[in-house]
Amino acid sequence: MSETAIRRARRSMVGDALRRAARVHRGRVALHFADRDWSFAALDTAADRVARRYASAGLRPGDRVVAYGRNSDAYLLAWLGCARGGFIHVPANYALSAGELAYILRQSGAAALLHDPALAENAAAAAAETGITRIGTLHGGDGLDILSAASAPGDVDPIDAGADTDVAQIIYTSGTTGAPKGAALTHDGLIAEYMAVIAELDFDRNDRSLAALPLYHVAQMHAFTMPMLLLGGETWLIEAPQPDVVLDLIERHRITSFFAPPTVWITLLRHPDFDRLDLSSLRQVYYGAAIMPVPVLKELRARLPGIRPYNCYGQSEIAPLATVLRPEEHDARPASVGRPAITVETRIVDAEMRDVAPGEQGEIVHRSQHLLVGYWDKPEETARAFEGGWFHSGDIGVMDDEGYITVVDRLKDVINTGGVLVASREVEDALFTHDAVSEVAVIAVPDPKWIEAIAAVVVLRAGMTATEAALIAHARATLAPYKLPKRIIFADSLPKNTAGKLLKRELRRIYAGTESGALGR
Repeated sequence: MSETAIRRARRSMVGDALRRAARVHRGRVALHFADRDWSFAALDTAADRVARRYASAGLRPGDRVVAYGRNSDAYLLAWLGCARGGFIHVPANYALSAGELAYILRQSGAAALLHDPALAENAAAAAAETGITRIGTLHGGDGLDILSAASAPGDVDPIDAGADTDVAQIIYTSGTTGAPKGAALTHDGLIAEYMAVIAELDFDRNDRSLAALPLYHVAQMHAFTMPMLLLGGETWLIEAPQPDVVLDLIERHRITSFFAPPTVWITLLRHPDFDRLDLSSLRQVYYGAAIMPVPVLKELRARLPGIRPYNCYGQSEIAPLATVLRPEEHDARPASVGRPAITVETRIVDAEMRDVAPGEQGEIVHRSQHLLVGYWDKPEETARAFEGGWFHSGDIGVMDDEGYITVVDRLKDVINTGGVLVASREVEDALFTHDAVSEVAVIAVPDPKWIEAIAAVVVLRAGMTATEAALIAHARATLAPYKLPKRIIFADSLPKNTAGKLLKRELRRIYAGTESGALGR
C-alpha cells in the first residue's frame, strides 16, 4: 500500500467528520434556521455542492475565502464548503467598515469575498480597494451565491481534497488588544478541539442547542455549533442573541443547551420575561469569552436552579477551549476557570518562563494540538507568541495546588496606580455586589498624582439609583483603600463587539485625555 493511501485512510479533516455524521444520522434534522430545516445528509450534500461551486468560480485548494455576514444557514454552508474542498475560510465580523474589511482581504491574500446582500455597499468598496474580482453573496443573490449552490437540484460528485495538516480557517482576533491578527487553525487541530469539547462539556447527541452568538466568533463556531453537529445533536441557529427571541425559543423548542458570554447572560437576567417563561428545559449552561462576575453567576444559578453551569476559558488562538470549570466544581471555586482540558497543558510562569508557586500570579501559557500554527503572514508576532515553546495567552492568572486556575486579568487591563498593580476584575466584582449595578467596567485613567487612577464605568439597573459616594463606600467593605475607584462614571451602556464582548479599549480611548479629577459624574 502506498504512503499516500495510508495518509488518506488516517486523515482527519473537518469535511470528513461531517461526512461521517451524515452516514450515521442521515435523516435526522441537524440545523434549523428561519423556515429552513437541514438534515445531516442534506448538509453533507450541500457541502459538496458549495465546494464544487467554489471550484467552478476558479478557486483552488488553499485559496482564502472571506465570509462577511450575519448568522444564517448560508454562512455555515460557506464554511462547510471550504472545509470540504480544501479552501481556507476567513470569517469577518459583519460590523466591520469597508476599510476594516479591506484590511482583512489584503492581509489574508483573499481570492474571494462572500457577503450578505445588506452589506453589499461595504463589500463592493472593500473589493474595489483591494482588487478582489471574485465577489458573491451568501444568500439572496445571483451568480456566485452560496444558498443557491447548496440548494441546487441533482446529484453531485463528492470532493476529496487536502491534508489534515492544512490550514482550514484564519480567524482574526477581535482587535480588543490592537490590530487584528489572523490565527491560522488546521483541520486536525479543529478535530482535536471538537473531541475535547464533546468530552469536557458533556455534549450529547440528544441535546437541543441554541446558537445565538455570531458564527464568525471562534467560540460559537468551534466550541458549540461544529462539535454539536458532528456528534449528531440538533441546533437552532438565530441571527443574533436578542433577549426576547432567545427566551422564547428556549421555552418553545425546549432548548437544553445554550452558550453566551457574561454580558448576554446579564441582559437575559434583566429581561422582564426571564421569570415568567418556562425555561426549565435548559440544563447545560455555558459561559465564557470574558470573565463572569461571581455575583452574576450566583444570581443565574439561583433563578435557574436546575442548570449545570460550565465556565469555558480560552481564546481564538487555541480554537478556543483551554480550561473548563465543571458544574460540580462551582460551589467551591465560583471564580475559577477550572483545570486544563484533556488536550491542553497549561502553566503559570514569570517573565523568565519559570513556574510560579501555587497562589502566585503569572502569565498563563499553553501547549495543545489545537493551537494556531501561526499568525497569518506575521512571523515576528508568531515568534513572540510562542517564545519558549509555549503559547503566551496574554492573561494573568494563578493556579492552586490542585491545578485550578483563576484568571486575574488581561495583562493590558492591570492598572498600575502609584506603582501598585490592581486587577480590574477584583474592583468590578466588588461593585457588582451592589443591588443597583447592572454592568461595570474598570479602567485606568490619567492622574497627576497616581499616574494611573482607577475609574469604574457603571450602568445602573432600570429604575434604580446610586451615587458615586455610595458605590465607593460599598466597595470599601471588601477592597483595600488603594484598590478603590477614584471616580465612578455613570453610563447608559458599555461598548461591546457583536459577539457581546466588552471593549475596554473603547473606554480607554474615550477617557484617555481626561484626568481623573476632571471626569464627569
